[in-house]
Amino acid sequence: MKSHYRVVVIGGGVVGASVLYHLAKLGWSDVCLIERDVLTAGSSWHAAGGIHALNADPNIAALQGYTIDLLSEIEAESGQSIGLHMTGGMHLAGTPDRWEWLQSSYRRFQSIGIEDVHLITPEEAGRLSPVLNTEGILGGMWADREGYVDTTGTVHAYAIAAKKRGATVIEHNRVLELHQVPEGWQVVTEKGTISCEHVVNAAGLWAKQVGRMAGIELPLSPLAHHYLVTETIPEIAALESELPMVVDLEGFTYSRQDQKGMLVGIYEIDHMHWMMDGAPWSYGIELLQEDPDRIENELMAAFHRFPVLQTAGVKTWVHGAFTFSPDGNPLVGPVRGVPGYWCACAVMAGFLQGGGVGKSLAEWMIHGETEADVFGMDVARYGDYAQNKEYIRQTTGQFYSRRFVMTYPNEQLPAGRPLKMAPAHDAMSAAGARWGESWGLEVPIYFAPEGFEETPTLKRSNAFDLVAEEVKATRSAVGLLDIAGFSRFKVSGPNAEALLDRMMACALPRPGRAKLAPMLSESGRLKGDLTLFNWGDGSWWIMGSYYLREWHMRWINDHMEPGVHLTDISDAMVGFSLSGPNSLKVLEKLTDGPIADLPFMGCGRFDIGLIRARIGRLSVTGELGYEINCSAAEHIALRRALLDAGADLGMREIGFEALGSLRLEKSFGIWSREFTQIYTPGQTGMDRWIAWDKDAFIGREAALAERDGNGPAQVIATLEIDATDADASGYEPVWHDGRRVGFVTSGGFGHWTGKSLALAMIDRDCAAEGTALSVHVVGAERAARVIAPSPHDPEGVAMRTT
Repeated sequence: MKSHYRVVVIGGGVVGASVLYHLAKLGWSDVCLIERDVLTAGSSWHAAGGIHALNADPNIAALQGYTIDLLSEIEAESGQSIGLHMTGGMHLAGTPDRWEWLQSSYRRFQSIGIEDVHLITPEEAGRLSPVLNTEGILGGMWADREGYVDTTGTVHAYAIAAKKRGATVIEHNRVLELHQVPEGWQVVTEKGTISCEHVVNAAGLWAKQVGRMAGIELPLSPLAHHYLVTETIPEIAALESELPMVVDLEGFTYSRQDQKGMLVGIYEIDHMHWMMDGAPWSYGIELLQEDPDRIENELMAAFHRFPVLQTAGVKTWVHGAFTFSPDGNPLVGPVRGVPGYWCACAVMAGFLQGGGVGKSLAEWMIHGETEADVFGMDVARYGDYAQNKEYIRQTTGQFYSRRFVMTYPNEQLPAGRPLKMAPAHDAMSAAGARWGESWGLEVPIYFAPEGFEETPTLKRSNAFDLVAEEVKATRSAVGLLDIAGFSRFKVSGPNAEALLDRMMACALPRPGRAKLAPMLSESGRLKGDLTLFNWGDGSWWIMGSYYLREWHMRWINDHMEPGVHLTDISDAMVGFSLSGPNSLKVLEKLTDGPIADLPFMGCGRFDIGLIRARIGRLSVTGELGYEINCSAAEHIALRRALLDAGADLGMREIGFEALGSLRLEKSFGIWSREFTQIYTPGQTGMDRWIAWDKDAFIGREAALAERDGNGPAQVIATLEIDATDADASGYEPVWHDGRRVGFVTSGGFGHWTGKSLALAMIDRDCAAEGTALSVHVVGAERAARVIAPSPHDPEGVAMRTT
């Protein structure tokens, strides 16, 4: 063991071994992995080892696909057998809603290039798995790239391949302490102290403790998980080919062949947390006592689906623990304020996702960013609120129990809620607000009469007419929206302007003005679609998406310089927006200031009733609009004043569902849909906000290369779809003459224009206005066409005039 390495990876499971391999593969060979016991001595050794390319998050699915493709390469490179059985597999639907969901999912997977998937009938399912009882099955989705691996062999294959590239593996050496020093880290182990630049927490069941060694509280918890392996089953022994993987979505079970018997795994409703503060250091290659009573209902469902199990003996019970995050996705990436500390934790499907996690983390560390959009597993998608133990208990338990439960796009899940609430929350609830959640904060999605309950669905819900009324009120009169769910960062200090000029690709706004501000990475890809306010008093505000608070704070902090003060004021400053032709009339009732003189994209301080507010004249709805910001203590008073002033002007409180419809009618993109960290300004239209004459800003050279080159292969276009009872929502494939040319980034119904609309990333040669296309909406192909951007008020007259 050397005294210095560039990177120390803590944890010898499949994730740690993959991180080590990818670092070495990308050229960093001075790296080592430290394992307290032996490789796999945690969750990896007892994992079922199943692999499949399907995931509800298409970006995660793409990384899973990468992992599957990598496995055979690792086996060849290492010379270590991984016991790969590529049997194919199926997901089965036993209810009409589930079957509809599978049909929709099949098309979404096509959008991201997963071509080896197709729908099957119950009869086909029975032929593919002769021991399957097809009673009650309506259909299924088959995937060629499903199967399983030998878990121990796979971990060793990663490790051997890494060592062949110069990496080091050190077993039987527990990490005792971590100390941050100016040069990086000191890793105190049982065999001595190692200095390094970077530390990677891939400690699995011990990730909580390794986080706390650096003062980090990670939102994860182990949960116990059952599977069983049967003795030989004669019907299976007699088969000429191996059984495929089967996921019985209604039965909460997954299964596959194991030698001449079966392996059956269960995601039980009655979940059980285990050692929430991390496993004991002495825990290793051992299991928990099986608890058949806790999984009785799921076992009965498995026995019904596979009658051969009814007479089979159980050879082995496996009851072990895996770590889960609140949403079930991994926790990966650097931690803000702790330079050189990296997470690769909560990878509950390590053999399926470990390759993608290792690749992404290595790229991130070495190149500064990842090839794929990994926000879905970025540790920065959570904040301090998620460190609460009860929050972790509720949310991880909810995910586990819903592992095979269908979640509808319009469904609001209860775990960890309500947590953060704007001051006027109770008053808005009394007015009929129905709530969604963003980064722990309750945000209004629409307003409904007492007793109304929305029906979960993939199609237009029974809230459709309620949202329509909110849209119409906004376009014709004035809509009032709680904007506590926007992020706000205050930037000040003698070097604030210089920092912002370097970080933002736009020209900085003059005092008393605001600007849309693209923020780019060094490679010219997007890091933010922000709004920058220059209040004229030496202070600036950056406003963006509330759920990106930690993500943006980390990026800006990484580029900070002396003489700049950055403060997240998102919870201290809240407010409401007014949108619609009567917006100014409302404000004129409440102020004697020159509010009518405030120009489009202007900002300033105004007295609104008793409140000294900061106001910006802008709107995501495309109407005349104002964003009114106040302190949290004034939120209730501001709402009351605005409602009173708007009572005779047609004012209506609205939610973010209406805002979604309004912004689609203006072809306005949003983050995580039209704007992501893998898209460029040219693809998304954000290039129109770039100040090309600026001498320097982050990403300038790459943005210029895109502008002056051949341009992007795909661009965002606005589509009108001939939909009936459902609208596109995201990741539906877009077709032109039978050729897939892109996918929907977001969609919905434009209640004012009366059109089913979508924004889509499509091939540039198909983006001309009038091009005939088609889109699969909830599995059904619908005619569509490219239309001019901003189907409502294309000249932008409404929002620019008073």
